[in-house]
Amino acid sequence: MKKVLVINGPNLNLLGIREKNIYGSVVYEDVLKSISQKAQELGFEVEFFQSNHEGEIIDKIHRAYFEKVDAIVINPGAYTHYSYAIHDAIKAVNIPTIEVHISNIHAREEFRRKSVIAPACTGQISGFGTKSYIIALYALKEILG
Repeated sequence: MKKVLVINGPNLNLLGIREKNIYGSVVYEDVLKSISQKAQELGFEVEFFQSNHEGEIIDKIHRAYFEKVDAIVINPGAYTHYSYAIHDAIKAVNIPTIEVHISNIHAREEFRRKSVIAPACTGQISGFGTKSYIIALYALKEILG
């Protein structure tokens, strides 16, 4: 069974609470349940990690290499736009990684339109609400075979 690590960055633990007009009303725990169910259907073992701290996210990406994780799905939150350190960590471990966003970052404020993480990733999915995570799992199923 392939192992997939789902990483969520700052403020994503507040889904269902924060800016419902942008991120929806589904609470974080229900998003994880949905991802977990679909991962199981697709034959993935899934692990979740959320942190509001950049260094913890980087440490988790590093550990993924040593724990033989097969793929990563990451929603870096606001780190998307300026964390070259997360970019470098993804590049360093060379694990297929899909960047996801709930909102369409390309249709939002100017500063949100640029991802410094995307060039280190296999691909980017944004704008499909919490289904962006599910789409990423389907993409990984194709990528990993």
